[in-house]
Amino acid sequence: MSSDTSKPPLWLAYTGLVLTPLFWAGNAVVAKGVVGEIPPLSMSFWRWVIALVILLPVGLPGLWRQRQTIRQNWLSILALATFSVAAFNSLLYFAAVTTTATNIALINATIPIMVALLAWILLGDRTRPVQAFGIALAVLGILAVVARGDLSVLTGLQAQPGDLIMVLAVFSWGLFSVLLRRQAVPLPPLTFLTVQIATGTIVILPFYLVDLLFFSGGFELNRSTALPMIYFAIFPGILAYAFWNHGVHRIGPAKAAIFMYLTPVFASVMAGIFLDERLGLFHIIGGLLILAGLFLATRTTGLNQRYR
Repeated sequence: MSSDTSKPPLWLAYTGLVLTPLFWAGNAVVAKGVVGEIPPLSMSFWRWVIALVILLPVGLPGLWRQRQTIRQNWLSILALATFSVAAFNSLLYFAAVTTTATNIALINATIPIMVALLAWILLGDRTRPVQAFGIALAVLGILAVVARGDLSVLTGLQAQPGDLIMVLAVFSWGLFSVLLRRQAVPLPPLTFLTVQIATGTIVILPFYLVDLLFFSGGFELNRSTALPMIYFAIFPGILAYAFWNHGVHRIGPAKAAIFMYLTPVFASVMAGIFLDERLGLFHIIGGLLILAGLFLATRTTGLNQRYR
């Protein structure tokens, strides 16, 4: 019997790859919708606590078996968890305070561009002319979105704080991706995911406590706040990670990359339906530049595994 018969059907991989950008887009839309009720650091901290509680029953045995490897690589794990689990998501939720879900999704879509740029700067990766052109187009797209179609916003340094925070979040994920190549930790995927979330949650904890005690005061736990937290933990977190990795494994990174282009599309549609956000001309121009840049910059390279 062929070994292929034991694999899940191909349509399952494609379904997962469609759902993954939907879940990522939902992360931005839901965050924007509830950021007035749930402070950003509370959102980030409790999202990961819930995800960790779900993962520990299946991930704990692996942590114990790999405890020696974890001890030997704890500095690398700390750095990777800080830039991904802790910083990226916290910054994304802070961005939701002062910018739109559509802008978050459009800027977030440039992560592969940031990864390619940082890999060129920090790792010396060779960048082909077509990829460099794609990076330039995507940067112009980001500037169009941040400036909201008004050049004076850039020249007068009047950009929305949330847009700039989101650029910083993308930079953080880019650093994580580059570090993941330079300081890869030899752990099975589930074990690495579990220790990554656990470490990132510990990193967030002191910042969350300071915010809770001296600034935001936390949030009231009720249905309108509990359901979004469960969504953050399960859908853009655990399920999106599992679906993405399965899809990349089944059809390859180049084909899987195409599905990333759906994230800003899903986000703009959902933001229009649930948040009454409207697309401006700058969204369309910036979005087209970003998507064109993504296509050119990623058409010949694979993508790093993503966990958001």
